[in-house]
Amino acid sequence: MARRRRARRPWYRTRAYRLTRTLVMSVCLVVGGVWWAGEDEPTAAAATSAPAPIAADGNGNGNGSGDARGAKSHRVEGEGRGTKSHRSGADGRGGAKSLRPAPTRPVRPARPKPPPRPLPRSPAASLAIPYLGLEAPVMGLGLDRERRLTAPPVDDPKLVGWYEGGPTPGEPGTAVAVGHLDTRTGPAVFAAIGQLRPGRIVEARRADGRTAVYTVDAVKTYEKAHFPNKEVYGDRGRPELRLITCGGTYDRKKGYASNVIVFAHLTETRGRARGT
Repeated sequence: MARRRRARRPWYRTRAYRLTRTLVMSVCLVVGGVWWAGEDEPTAAAATSAPAPIAADGNGNGNGSGDARGAKSHRVEGEGRGTKSHRSGADGRGGAKSLRPAPTRPVRPARPKPPPRPLPRSPAASLAIPYLGLEAPVMGLGLDRERRLTAPPVDDPKLVGWYEGGPTPGEPGTAVAVGHLDTRTGPAVFAAIGQLRPGRIVEARRADGRTAVYTVDAVKTYEKAHFPNKEVYGDRGRPELRLITCGGTYDRKKGYASNVIVFAHLTETRGRARGT
């Protein structure tokens, strides 16, 4: 009996066809995915070109390059009507806020405070140094036979002496106030003035009710044997004050070897004269 001949498979059922079909479908899916992803990304030109800022006119409205009526996007060049790029949330005349930062005003340096006007003559009544918690009555002082400034009485260590031959508080010139450093019974009125630093305040109240406020410039110590009279007492063209007390080493026979000087100038006046 003759062997029966096997029928030949059709071409679409062969293994080669199946492999080829699988390969073609894979390539199509990859190419389609790349193409689809490319549609969602901006083109190179769109990614590198930023929208031009909206210029503001005199009324604060963004008007693009001269005519932004009905425009829905920032204009890059010229007209730009009908474009569909990113919106700024404004349409020209609708009170758009400009993207351009507001101009900043230059900061002007603060003007220096003008010096206070000097006060007319009126005797000192009391002296206060808030930083030291000091407030003391004032008495008038003169010069001795050798033309040296006298000192307040030792039996009243809390009393300040004001040189009556010089300016009164707030008057033009250099005023001088003197106080003891200590006495046999303990510290005196000016025991702590060496602790003052520039910027501290000294208040001199006057008999007429006004107050002359001085600001400390420096605190210096000089030996009595080399006391610089001109530097301490000299007129500097404005109301100034010197607080003077003893300092340095102490000798039972000669007393203190130095003087401590506080240099200050008038920076404020307060109150009004009585009867005005």
